[in-house]
Amino acid sequence: MILQTHLFQAGNFNFKLYHILVIGVLILAFSTSFLIRSQNAEYGIVLNEFDPFFNFRATEYIVENGLVEYFQWHDTKSWYLPETSPGISGRDVSATSQTMLHITAAITYQIFGGNSNLYDFTVYFPAVIGSLTVIVIFGLVRLFAGTTAGLFGSLLFAISVPILLRGSLGWFKSEPLGIFYGLFALYLFLSGIKSKNKKIAFSKIFLAGITMTFGMASWGGNQFFLIPLGLFILVLPFVRNDHKFLITSIPLFVGTFLITAIMFERPGLNFLFGLGGVSILIPTLFLISCIFVQKISRKKNKIRNGLILLISLIIVGSFAVTTGIELDLLHMPSFRYLNVINPFLVNSVSLVDSVAEHATTSIRESFFFHSFFMIFAGLGIWFILTKKELENKIFKQNDLKAFILIIGITGVYISSAFIRLEVFASISLIILASIGLSILTKQIFRIESIGKKKYLFKIPYIVIIVIIFLLPLNYPEGNWVTVIDSPQTILNGGTLHPAGNDWLETLEWIKMNTDENAIVASWWDYGYWITGLSERTTLIDNATLSTWQVELMAKIFLSNPDESWRMLQDWNVDYVIVFVAGEKFPTQQSDEFLYLLGGGGDESKLQWFIKISDNPIQNYMNPDGISANNNFYNETLLGKMIPFTILGYSHHQTGQQYENWNPGTFQITAKNIKYDSENDPLQLVYASSSFTDNEPGHMDAVLVYKINKNYSPQIHPLQK
Repeated sequence: MILQTHLFQAGNFNFKLYHILVIGVLILAFSTSFLIRSQNAEYGIVLNEFDPFFNFRATEYIVENGLVEYFQWHDTKSWYLPETSPGISGRDVSATSQTMLHITAAITYQIFGGNSNLYDFTVYFPAVIGSLTVIVIFGLVRLFAGTTAGLFGSLLFAISVPILLRGSLGWFKSEPLGIFYGLFALYLFLSGIKSKNKKIAFSKIFLAGITMTFGMASWGGNQFFLIPLGLFILVLPFVRNDHKFLITSIPLFVGTFLITAIMFERPGLNFLFGLGGVSILIPTLFLISCIFVQKISRKKNKIRNGLILLISLIIVGSFAVTTGIELDLLHMPSFRYLNVINPFLVNSVSLVDSVAEHATTSIRESFFFHSFFMIFAGLGIWFILTKKELENKIFKQNDLKAFILIIGITGVYISSAFIRLEVFASISLIILASIGLSILTKQIFRIESIGKKKYLFKIPYIVIIVIIFLLPLNYPEGNWVTVIDSPQTILNGGTLHPAGNDWLETLEWIKMNTDENAIVASWWDYGYWITGLSERTTLIDNATLSTWQVELMAKIFLSNPDESWRMLQDWNVDYVIVFVAGEKFPTQQSDEFLYLLGGGGDESKLQWFIKISDNPIQNYMNPDGISANNNFYNETLLGKMIPFTILGYSHHQTGQQYENWNPGTFQITAKNIKYDSENDPLQLVYASSSFTDNEPGHMDAVLVYKINKNYSPQIHPLQK
């Protein structure tokens, strides 16, 4: 065959044309992935979303101060508490962060950074590391079904929407590096137990344990790789006969993983005695016990006795869970982790519900994310389970087939809890779809016929596959490519508006015009921006380390202005920031506008402020659950800080005007700055350009209010 043509020899390795093809496809996969991930570069080389600004700041701290100082760093610029508070002000960074993300980025910057600045390096880091993962997935899938399947896996990974969404340019968060480490650990582990050379096998398994810890220390979500691993270890005694190797290699992996895990503050010792550690430790103990039981059993009873032991373990475990025994013995994880294990759990914490990435994936979203992946994944499962496939000997090891099916099922199951975890469904479907595609391709290209007829199936098949790959990348309008093509969050405040500079201008103004020791209050979404770019102390941020502090901020926003002023004074706050988004419509007067509020600012988060502060929603919102009522604008601090007044309501279809809300109407407001003097509890000292200019269109207004320390609140009649 032409692909086996010898080109040259490097040492003992014969370089063939076939290897050029493999390298070419991997380069194509990397380039495709990187180009799609980098589309938002047209809006600017800036970090995306919220967490990356903290991660950059932490990485910068390592580069400037070293690892020893990093692990001793108590950040006093975040989660501020006054001296009168019983809590501890600030944040223990290494104990509450994805430390391996910061460490890996700092080390790679010092090696590969060259003359680039660290900020730009961290902007590109997730796109590069995410694109390099196409090589890791190639190696992993190649273990299961050969090089062709591996190449399909790399191409599918390069265009997977959930993975691209959580690894674009500027997405300096946990997932890209966590997935890289997690998949690499799976590759090392599975290639280790597949290897015939015991020295190489044990070396890979040992490194797999360390790498899995690196993945856990990069992203807590990597705990979900332990679910298929734990189930895989449970079935190993039934699908492999080399029990002497298993009884050594599996404890080596688990022991290395758990020992290195407790060396980090996260995952740490609590992980060892929590569900994560137990989910991998108990299967290992079962494997050892099962091998012992099978060893002392008669040959015909080995499988039966092993299954009896497994069923007994399941019964005991189920009894422990249903009776609540584990609550006394284990360090239970947070609700979001328990919700993955049991998607039917109902959450009563509004703060958790308010996070968009904790939303449950809809069927429509799931189909958009995976579409043709599902078709070929089903084909892959069918090929794996058919007897014909066994006869073709494409899979020579039952243990790897078992792992493929386990990770396929668990990946889809895990992703059903949160939209953020759709990456695991993608990984599972990529593995299965790659196998399905590779087997189908091999079957098509095995067709032998005479003359030109041999192309009867091959050419149409190639055309169809190319179309299937390209179709979701180009159609419909909101396709797999364009869904990544949107401005970075800081350029539009997380709205659907075009890119702007309101937030960047405001953060720069704060940095240049406020005291460096100033304390700034805002909703937790913007905390990392304020600390990272303005270098000012904040009360709450995206780490959500203290639920009561977030709840208190919501109460401050919705309390009457005088009471809110007292609470802000108790917290030593100097400035308060609010963000208001909407549309400006011109009137006959050239310098006056009508405003339609809504679209991603604090006005759109009102329902969450109400729930988190435990207030009745009807007190502050109209029955539509979208627009605020007069009580909100007149009686709450946030309502007073939003510089608009309700003019009336207009019907969507008829255009009829109403003074009060009616079904089918939307709210119309006019600009009205309520706090603009030293006689008010707060004073507006800065407003961003889209609020102050006379241009119609989108408005992303960032408003900075200064606390009037000398304000005298009115005394409530009951307090006299």
